[in-house]
Amino acid sequence: MCNQNVVLITNDIDNRDKARQMEVEAYTMQEYVSSLHKSPDLLDIVAQVEEEKEEDVTYQGYIFPSHWSMEKIRLSLKSGKLYQGVFKTSRNNFLEGNVMIEGFDKPVLIQSRLNINRALHDDVVAIQIFPKEQWSAPSAVVIDQEKQEAETGGNDDEKADEEALKKEQELLAAGKGDGECQPTGCVVGIIRRKWRQFCGIIRKNEVSDSTRHLFIPADKKIPFIRIETRQSELLYNKRLIVAIDSWPRNSRNPKGHFVRVIGAIGDKDAENEVILLEHDCPHTKFSESVLNCLPKLPWVITEKDEEEREDLRHIDVCSVDPIGCTDIDDALHCRPLPNGNFEVGVHIADVSHFIRPATALDKEAQNRSTTVYLTNRRIDMVPDLLSSNLCSLRGNVDRFAFSVIWEMSPEAEVLSSRFTKSIIKSRGELSYEQAQQRIDDPAMDDDLTASLRNLNMLAKQIKAMRIEKGALVLASMEVKFHIDPDTDTVVDIVAKQHLETMSMVEEFMLLANVTAAETTLKHFPDCALLRRHPAPPASNFEPLLAAAKSQNITLDVSSNKTLASSLNKATREDNPFFNSMLRIMTTRCMMQAVYFCSGTLEPEEYMHYGLATPTYTHFTSPIRRYADIIVHRLLAVIIEAERTYPELLDPKKLSDLSQHINYRHKMAQYAGRGSSEITAIASLKGKVSEFMAYILFLHKNAIQVLVPTIGQQLTLYLDNRHKKKEKQAIKQEAMDVDEVPEFEFNEKELYVQCGELIFRPFDELKVQASVDASDVQHQRVVCRLVEPVIPGFSVPSLEKENKEDKDEKQKENPKDGAKKVEKEEEAVKVSQGKETKKKRETKDKERKKKKMKK
Repeated sequence: MCNQNVVLITNDIDNRDKARQMEVEAYTMQEYVSSLHKSPDLLDIVAQVEEEKEEDVTYQGYIFPSHWSMEKIRLSLKSGKLYQGVFKTSRNNFLEGNVMIEGFDKPVLIQSRLNINRALHDDVVAIQIFPKEQWSAPSAVVIDQEKQEAETGGNDDEKADEEALKKEQELLAAGKGDGECQPTGCVVGIIRRKWRQFCGIIRKNEVSDSTRHLFIPADKKIPFIRIETRQSELLYNKRLIVAIDSWPRNSRNPKGHFVRVIGAIGDKDAENEVILLEHDCPHTKFSESVLNCLPKLPWVITEKDEEEREDLRHIDVCSVDPIGCTDIDDALHCRPLPNGNFEVGVHIADVSHFIRPATALDKEAQNRSTTVYLTNRRIDMVPDLLSSNLCSLRGNVDRFAFSVIWEMSPEAEVLSSRFTKSIIKSRGELSYEQAQQRIDDPAMDDDLTASLRNLNMLAKQIKAMRIEKGALVLASMEVKFHIDPDTDTVVDIVAKQHLETMSMVEEFMLLANVTAAETTLKHFPDCALLRRHPAPPASNFEPLLAAAKSQNITLDVSSNKTLASSLNKATREDNPFFNSMLRIMTTRCMMQAVYFCSGTLEPEEYMHYGLATPTYTHFTSPIRRYADIIVHRLLAVIIEAERTYPELLDPKKLSDLSQHINYRHKMAQYAGRGSSEITAIASLKGKVSEFMAYILFLHKNAIQVLVPTIGQQLTLYLDNRHKKKEKQAIKQEAMDVDEVPEFEFNEKELYVQCGELIFRPFDELKVQASVDASDVQHQRVVCRLVEPVIPGFSVPSLEKENKEDKDEKQKENPKDGAKKVEKEEEAVKVSQGKETKKKRETKDKERKKKKMKK
């Protein structure tokens, strides 16, 4: 019989207590680890469990209202008294958020810390909507959590900071928007927490030997977190990971525990990992089991392969990609047919040949779902052997492809199409610039150049037909950072060029994707993996319409076709960037395009609003998108090149997979933007730069501007509170005047006025930018106005200062010259005196010599 002592470790307080009643030794993890005296640091990484107690209604220290019980929430949801949705914190105001509710035209607004009631960004919450007379408009001010905490002293005491709460309420009241009211409510319960770990730093505690610290998350939408640690000296100036454990009613901040150190603040690898962790992007090295699924080298095409595939190696195929691209997904060809038509082919890397279903490699690719592109690093979806070698359609080597081939008329009408598994041999890895040079050079008349010219001619007609159907031509502010690989510093920032060859490739990739969507949907109406782009609700266009109206422009947003037509007509002769700005703002009104399983929606919901096509999918980038691999597998079954398998034809599983891919795709986009922002900040560090900027959004206390040169959106604060802080970051002082300028915000007509000056959306400004590095975690670009000049607010132009310095030096030159002449004259006199003395001495010596000789 075994006499071992049984110990139950559980964080379920009720289970622990029941076990103790049964005389079983039981502890929470925290209680157990506390008893291990030899490892005190272990306590730092143990979750802090709060014992649920009966709430004392007489206790005055509660800040937040209590959450409703789950049973009460369920009953109230059924009866329609409550609504359920995902809480999203505003990016401009940490004291405000919204919840999208099905059936509501507008999101429900949640304002103030008390009404948010401990909900975190992305939590599924139960909300109660206030009576209509209590509805409100979104705040017109920008409120930053860190700035607010700094101004209230950043109180990290356990007691409720009533003064801080009062100031927050005053800020919200002062920034109350004048726009249209929308449904407003409060959170009454958390249905499901978005449990995840957070990256950030700990604030140094002024009380020495204190174990309590405030953790500042990198994600500004997350509140500060209280943690306890006994090794704070080792954690200062480090990037950390912390997890939230609970959020008691009597604490302004949630409680959590330290998980691990990422690295030193400012370290390149640590900063990259923060971006990837914050956006939940898998980035660990590929496991041994994944690498074992790869083909062994040297890899060769066998006779069996040649029998099973269509040999297209005799055709002049080439790839056209950005400079330096190594994961080449696609190649194209075009050749004339005897009947006067053209044969056009798009050849896509056959990744599905190497990634077999249900293998470790397939599961890893599915989990990652997409390649993540940072400014100085790429995190591949599949191992490098596939992404940059065997699947990459490199020049002058045989490669497997999945090809779609059309017969097209000279007017770009598609007469027929077919898919085939093929073997190709690319005649060249061309960059967009090289392909454009070939097309433009009349001296070049080889077959490959002729193919490119025909492709370009057909692409222009295809694009014209798409736009005629209502396809939108939108815009984003893209720049390319040139980074020194040795020092990891930005050496140049250039706007991305837009060449005809880029449009040429895009048109044929779109056509290939549309053809793949139509083919898979025809054969698998219930389990085709498609991509839809829902039409935006009318409320989404309100900021765009108001901004356009401020410039006396009327946009028709009743359909994608009328919107496209309106955008084409909206120009400003005095502002060449105006139309691009309008398209950038339009892009921000759009809904997110998402993958879905055809069997889960009605056909009228398949529509892709932006591309104006009834069906669409992704087929052309299987090296970097898992969705394309699924589409390839469906097409392979259709052309009888592969066998099907149960998961491929299961609508429920395909729908779940679609949701997972959508999430990963969205996070990868956010990670890319975050990386771009950090790189832009690095490029401005240690200097003051001037840029032309354009107004995007107006608020009561700030103007948000777009700076095309660096591809970033900056905030120009209008209140004196921020102005004082900016003076600490920028050496140049504002022009000295007796009065402080006052700014008036008109939300209805959308303008900010200061004296006789009026600022409207799309107006051009000159701004000065520098980096405020006082906050090591959230280094921010400080933006100040140069032109138009507002006395007491604007700062002097660097150009003006440089000119004044130059003029001053020129004024000083005559004096300097006179002094110089005087010095030179004195030097000459001295020199002449020395020379005369020397001559006398020489003559005297000669006389003495003559006397000696005599």
